[in-house]
Amino acid sequence: MPLFLNAFATAANADPLPGVLLALSVILIAAKVGGDLAIRVGQPAVLGELVIGILVGNFGLIGIGGLDYIKTDAYVGLLAEIGVVLLLFEVGLGSTVRDMMKVGVPALIVAVLGVVTPFALGWTVSWLLLPAASVYLHVFLGAALTATSVGITARVLGDLQRTDTAEARIILGAAVIDDVLGLVVLTTVAAIVGAANDHVAISGLAIAVVLLKAVGFLIGAVIVGGFVSPRLFGAAVRLRGTGMLIVVALVICFLFSYVASAAGLAPIVGAFAAGLVLEPVHYRALAGEKTEQSLESLLSPVTAFLVPVFFVLMGIRIDLASFTRPGILIFSLALTAVAMLGKQACALGVGRGVDRLSVGIGMIPRGEVGLIFANMGLQMTIAGAPLLDASTYSSIVIMVILTTLVTPPALRWSLSRQRGHASGAG
Repeated sequence: MPLFLNAFATAANADPLPGVLLALSVILIAAKVGGDLAIRVGQPAVLGELVIGILVGNFGLIGIGGLDYIKTDAYVGLLAEIGVVLLLFEVGLGSTVRDMMKVGVPALIVAVLGVVTPFALGWTVSWLLLPAASVYLHVFLGAALTATSVGITARVLGDLQRTDTAEARIILGAAVIDDVLGLVVLTTVAAIVGAANDHVAISGLAIAVVLLKAVGFLIGAVIVGGFVSPRLFGAAVRLRGTGMLIVVALVICFLFSYVASAAGLAPIVGAFAAGLVLEPVHYRALAGEKTEQSLESLLSPVTAFLVPVFFVLMGIRIDLASFTRPGILIFSLALTAVAMLGKQACALGVGRGVDRLSVGIGMIPRGEVGLIFANMGLQMTIAGAPLLDASTYSSIVIMVILTTLVTPPALRWSLSRQRGHASGAG
């Protein structure tokens, strides 16, 4: 088998297509196997995809070679990047501006506390345990802890049939706001690192401009998109052919991503904004009266192909050998600890009558958003050197895995405890 893989990889040097085909075959099979195993033990599929990616990426440690090229293959990486764009588009589709306005002040306070506190703690841990690292790495690691994965918590709440509780409404509302704030933070950090890489001093005013640009883009995209998208779907109704709804939706997603990139922001900011903009009322005429399929269900086959490429590739890029370096394992555990502790500050924003512990636990998982931060970090450079080395990248991914792993059982316990107290009181 290794000889076959080596021969295949060698042939791929002349023509990239065979190597990409092999990589996709390995990644998709691994994703399905890993996802199945994770679901069987009560964990989200994304966790299984990530873990099995780590195993595939470290086959070399047991003498199986030939697949290492996947880590750096530009074409596979490009497919993964498109997968990230579609992932954020899908996250945006699951939320609306109207929903965000409904959650109220408590969810906003919870979200802000859930961004500020982990950021400060992550910066501090990085500064203490990586004293030789640049301040830009400290800033980035703090930013990487700000995210919250709304999908993982939503699944647990749904399984427990607790989505209609006050805790669930605050958690889900705050997690969506966290996504927005996290994207703004990521954009700002990317601008700071980019300026440093270009040997340009960046002032507080320049940072404020970047923040305003990110917020302004999101607001402008929602306003403009709300005006343009129904008219674009309306024009598409006149075209003949199949698949018009999904094609128009993808065009809006990709155009928003392009505009965000042209404005100096991450393309994923545009993809998320595009998802926020699109509402069923915009494309009802194009969907037709005979179909009950939602845009999310039409998008599902595309995301089922490309999104796992991103998750598995993120796992493949982890170098387990890097944990043999002194202090790296301790750093990973410390980063995970403050990632969990930082979200408990969210409880301070919860009023009376709401279980604060459950809200804090529900905000813990970093999931896919944390991986997007790690992926962006791999692309950033300082003085020509990568901002993240193998060890710090691996530490972020380990943090994502552990926070994702601990949340479902912890949230189940917390909500069950709350229900038990209520029964006892009755």
